[in-house]
Parts: sequence; C-alpha cells; structure tokens
Amino acid sequence: MINKYPVVAVTGSSGAGTSTVKNAFGNVFLREGINAVFVEGDSFHRYNRREMAQAVKEARKNGKTLSHFSKDANLFDALADLFRTYKETGGGKRRHYLHSKEEAKLWGLNPGEFTPWQDISEDSDLLFYEGLHGAVEEVVPFVDLMIGVVPIINLEWIQKIQRDRQSRGYPTEAVVDSIKSRMDDYVDYITPQFSRTDINFQRIPTVDTSNPFIARDVPSEDESLVVIRMKKEVILKYDIDMTYLKNMLENSFISRRNTLVIPGPKMGLAMEIIVTPIIEDLVDKIKIENH
Repeated sequence: MINKYPVVAVTGSSGAGTSTVKNAFGNVFLREGINAVFVEGDSFHRYNRREMAQAVKEARKNGKTLSHFSKDANLFDALADLFRTYKETGGGKRRHYLHSKEEAKLWGLNPGEFTPWQDISEDSDLLFYEGLHGAVEEVVPFVDLMIGVVPIINLEWIQKIQRDRQSRGYPTEAVVDSIKSRMDDYVDYITPQFSRTDINFQRIPTVDTSNPFIARDVPSEDESLVVIRMKKEVILKYDIDMTYLKNMLENSFISRRNTLVIPGPKMGLAMEIIVTPIIEDLVDKIKIENH
C-alpha cells in the first residue's frame, strides 16, 4: 500500500474526554504548523436520526437490539476506504452529521441528517478522526496512531445518564433501558478497540461511583485520576521516558513499566507532551518520503 499521508484516530464514547483530546491535538497541530483534515465518527453512522429510531423499533420487533455501537448501525467499510484512500492520495470522501439546528440551518437540512458526500479537496498533512470506532478491525491497517479515551464503565454510565436527562429530557428509566439494550454491542465492538490502541487514557474517579444510577452529578476532573497506558512498541520506537513524564506532571506516579497515573486536570497537558514527538515523526517521515 502506498503510504503518503498519516492517519491518526481517537476512539472513545462521547463524554469520555475526547473533547480534551481534540483540543490537545488541535494545539499540537497549530504549534507545529500541521494542516489536518478532521473527520467525526458520527458522520459514518449508517442511519440518520429518524432512520435510526425506525431501525431500532424494527430490531426490537424481531427480538434483536441495535445501537450506534454496532457494525450494523455504522459504515465501517466506508470508513476504512476513507483511511486507505487518504493514506494513498491525501483525498477521499467524507460528510458531516448535523447535530444541532444551527449546523443544519447552514446546509438547509434538519438536525440529525447528513450532508452530501464530498471529496476532500483541501491540502493537508494528516487526517484526524475522533469517534466511537477509530480502532475497529476494518480500519486498523490504515491508522498510524490510535488513541483510546475511556472512563471506567460506572463513570461512563453516570455521564450518559446525566447528559440524557439534563440535555435531552429523557427520564432515568429510559436511559437505563438504553444502557442495558446496548451492552452486547459495547462488549463486542467498543471494548476490544482498547486492546488495539497504541495509547489509552482512562479516567478514574476518586469519589464513590459504585451505584451510577443514583449519582446526582458527574465527578469533576479534580475528583479524578487518569491512567495512561502505552504499548511497549510505542515506548521503544519513540524513546518515551516514563520517569521524565512523571517529573513533568506533578503528583503523578508510575504504576507499571508502561503505565503512568496523573491527576485528572493534567490530561490535556500529558497528551500534548506525549503525542507531539509522535506527530512530528509521522509528518516529517511522510514529507521526506514524498520528496
């Protein structure tokens, strides 16, 4: 396969800290003068909002479940094709999922719909994906750096319950039913990705979350630690000094040879320190090969 352009993928559910990741990478790209193409995982859902609701109803009628976690509800092959095409040519097809009325108004469409597929035409150095499926089997051969961002499961449930109740007006019972209905898909399609990722950032609360279904609020960053696990191959390839990282990030400690534990508020800073030399290497290597 021709490898002209690098692909970086961040995988994790909404509320897991992927926004912090996106901001950290944005800072790196800006500081290093890297032009990145951004791709959102939601844009590779198979169904728009209305179609998904209907598909879920049909699945239930047949005694099955369907969720945004599963392969049946997503276009994994199309995502893999985009990554492969981008690596070879710097192009490919993408679209946008319109989350809000403001976004939809710009396109003359409705919230929950997709924009038409369009060719990537702008000049770029790198493709950056952020969504649920950045490390599924179909895309792994075409990704140069895979980052996992995942809270422990109780914290993820608390975040979903609070978000769906406060922002979307769902009753707690409906949110709990949603969590239960998609557990098989979570186990089959989400958790395996974090064994494939090169670096994982896992947020762990330092307050009691033993019963997430009665929690009144989401633990803050100050009430959390972040466990950073790096594959041995990544540490060796990029000569990552764990002791240096520990000293750079106050109140951190090394729990295993490839694992660093840091205070929650330092996650963005830690990410920038760790990924900057990796991104520089990926882009510089490709520029040398292309010339």
